[in-house]
Amino acid sequence: MKDSEPIFNVPGAVLAVLAVLAAIHGLRTLLDPETDLWLVYVLAFIPARYDGLAAELPGGETAALTSFATHMLVHGDIVHLLLNLAWLLAFGGAIALRVGSARFLAFAIVCGIAGALTFLFVNPGLATPVVGASGAVSGLMGGAMRFLFSAIDEGGARRLREAPHRARLMSLPEALSDQRVLLTTAIWLLINVLATFGFGGGGADGRIAWETHIGGYVAGLLLFGLFDRPAPTESQPIQH
Repeated sequence: MKDSEPIFNVPGAVLAVLAVLAAIHGLRTLLDPETDLWLVYVLAFIPARYDGLAAELPGGETAALTSFATHMLVHGDIVHLLLNLAWLLAFGGAIALRVGSARFLAFAIVCGIAGALTFLFVNPGLATPVVGASGAVSGLMGGAMRFLFSAIDEGGARRLREAPHRARLMSLPEALSDQRVLLTTAIWLLINVLATFGFGGGGADGRIAWETHIGGYVAGLLLFGLFDRPAPTESQPIQH
């Protein structure tokens, strides 16, 4: 029996993440400003937590552990949210269709954590809260680089949309020497360099947290092979 196709070819796991992120943002609009700000600080990633101030910030020592992941659940404003949802749709679907729901979620979380660690490395002791799923979404983009151009070579953009699980995985050395991957990466880096001059918003202070983008993207590009699974044979069903 032929597997049922997900709505608009978007896997259920991606739709679930979209719904959760949108619902959290919607629920925050029902809170009074003081409560909302407290919640943001509890969930946000704040480098100052790791510089001796964890006990003085909302969430305490517990948030010093959980915020590596929970910062991905909240966004600065509706524009920030919609941008991340759009990028999640663009790259999350292909990743989830290829590796399945559990691996997709694990990969996205790992990339988001990598983005937070990169931000911490560049900004030690900073008290500004960082929010948003941009690190995770950037990681999905980086991971897609490992098979996106293979899919295009093998059957065009339609193959990437309909059967990304059958596209050949580039080895890491191959990906790091492929001119298309390098060009895409260079453009992505340029966009984030421009973001430092005030394009868009990513942190709670209104600036783009470009460090999380780059950290997530690099992690996705380097680590995707660990989350990939062998391409199924034509007779094997694909589970989402």
